[in-house]
Amino acid sequence: MAGNLRSDLWCMAFVRRHNDRGNMCVVAKRGDPIAGQVFIEVDHLDGTRSLFTPAPVISRPDDAGLVFQARFRRAEPDKVRDRILQEQRFDPDLWVISLDLRDDDPGIDLVKAST
Repeated sequence: MAGNLRSDLWCMAFVRRHNDRGNMCVVAKRGDPIAGQVFIEVDHLDGTRSLFTPAPVISRPDDAGLVFQARFRRAEPDKVRDRILQEQRFDPDLWVISLDLRDDDPGIDLVKAST
């Protein structure tokens, strides 16, 4: 999953880092502690949400740990919520982290968009 780092440890570190910075961040759904996929839902506190999901393996550098892709950026909250529910039906072992963040940088590694 995240290189050699367990999903539960990565999630706890992410939550702690954001809470230490004054951002409200919680684990909304716990998944498989070893290899559960991690989804990050960002509430921008302006009526929009973003969703970051694991990047496809083919688009990650060989030595990369956990790398994300932006699935939605500043979208309607229902659209993000529906996508998470759809993913949970497919993969009940995934993690969902909820983060309140006014800006657009959740501090994660993102794959570069192809042009």
